Amino acid sequence: MIIGILKEKYFEETRVAMTPINIKKLINLGFKKVYVEKGAGNLAYFKDQDFINEGAKIVTNKEIWTANIIIKIHPLDIEESKLIKNNSILISFIYPHKNNLLLKILAEKNITTIAMDTIPRISRAQSLDALSSMNNLSGYRSIIEATNLLGRTLNGQITAAGKILPAKVMVIGAGVAGLSAIGTAKSLGAKVIAFDKRKEVKEQIRSMGAEFLELKNQPENNIHEYKTLLSKKKVQLEQESFNKIVKTTDIIITTAVIFNKKAPILITKEMIQLMKPGSIIFDLAIENGGNCELTKKNTIITTDNNIKIIGFTNLTSKLAPQASQLYSTNIVNLINLLSKNNFGKIYINLKDEIVRNMTIIYNSKIIWPAPKIKLSKKQQNLEKINNFQNQENSTNIKKNKCFLKNKYLLYTIGFFCAYYITQFIPYEIIPHFIIFLLSCIIGYYVVWNVDHKLHTPLMSVTNAISGIIIIGSILQINSSYFTIIILAFLGTLLSSINIFGGLTITQRMLQMFRKN
Repeated sequence: MIIGILKEKYFEETRVAMTPINIKKLINLGFKKVYVEKGAGNLAYFKDQDFINEGAKIVTNKEIWTANIIIKIHPLDIEESKLIKNNSILISFIYPHKNNLLLKILAEKNITTIAMDTIPRISRAQSLDALSSMNNLSGYRSIIEATNLLGRTLNGQITAAGKILPAKVMVIGAGVAGLSAIGTAKSLGAKVIAFDKRKEVKEQIRSMGAEFLELKNQPENNIHEYKTLLSKKKVQLEQESFNKIVKTTDIIITTAVIFNKKAPILITKEMIQLMKPGSIIFDLAIENGGNCELTKKNTIITTDNNIKIIGFTNLTSKLAPQASQLYSTNIVNLINLLSKNNFGKIYINLKDEIVRNMTIIYNSKIIWPAPKIKLSKKQQNLEKINNFQNQENSTNIKKNKCFLKNKYLLYTIGFFCAYYITQFIPYEIIPHFIIFLLSCIIGYYVVWNVDHKLHTPLMSVTNAISGIIIIGSILQINSSYFTIIILAFLGTLLSSINIFGGLTITQRMLQMFRKN
């Protein structure tokens, strides 16, 4: 079978669907003939000679359509759909919910159509996930573009002329693009605040050093998808929270998308009026309608109060070499999956859940959307148990909410318990017992308020403290009081576990950074 790599014709597209390095991998999979359209990689800084050196053949646009397998990035336009030969295979982004006419044309010509945008979100399909590859770069580039227009540094500085505070960046939506934007802004020194309606990404956001915006009185959700953003009450609640933050924000990156539907409007005209002059809004959801009320496709709008609103699409083209490499690697992984045990040939196995989700047209029939992936009985049982436990926990929290909030009641109970214990221990031990209680309270607040970045240094400090505790407990082991002997033994045991456990973990962490 012959593979054909087309030159992209999309607006300001600079990427190419296959890089020279990955041409060699296709040949190793048994596809001895790989055609590349003349000049396909020029804008991504890949010369025709680079493809020839790896075993590809440079051909004209007319000859490329003789290939059995056509690989490209964007969906075929009407002109290209007429040129593709019958009974061939097409691999590209398709966006089937937007391109009904294209699907009909391809079905009539019996084009087996495999969409790179319908890959299921399962661990086995991660190496094929072209959307994640591209969104990762889009998130990075959005911060670079916004910073370029902002006209100030993102990091804070202390100079002879005075102190400069770090810029404040707000990211709405913590998907792949959102997390990439958070990481980039944070690495450039900005103060980052992020919002996502899915509470499970809270720890992920915090682990990257950003602040998680948690809405008060937000209703519980069982469905962790953006489609629930359609609820008017939730959108209104989000907008009210954003009103307070946008006043001091320098850059806003929006990435909230609802699959197969228009993106929700989260940044309104009223919010834009509250922003500081010179601030930037970058709407990454523009291809789905946009999260900002004023965004326009592929343009930069400047409002009356000097807020710049960017609606660039196809951001990955601004990182053409890297984006092309990532996309072509996803394609090679897909070809490897489709050609297993069929050296040099494509086999469409619709029993494979990945292949079934990606296949849009097969045997002249449109078979999209694919049926939902069925979980195994074990997975279903685990999911039921998890859902039940989550519901049970949420109901328990609601029941105990008022009680747990009353910390003064808990302090009072603790005080009486401590007083009760002192009635049954020797008078000489009471000062030591009070010191022990105070150290527990101080230790709790110190450890829980330490930033996550300082956990490793904190482990070293606690090891040193544990060494002091061991010495103290050994000195008390010969006491005449049985209670003191028990406490001394426990102190020695627990401190030893802390020291040796901490040293073991530290050693394992250090090994992770060694080249060998």
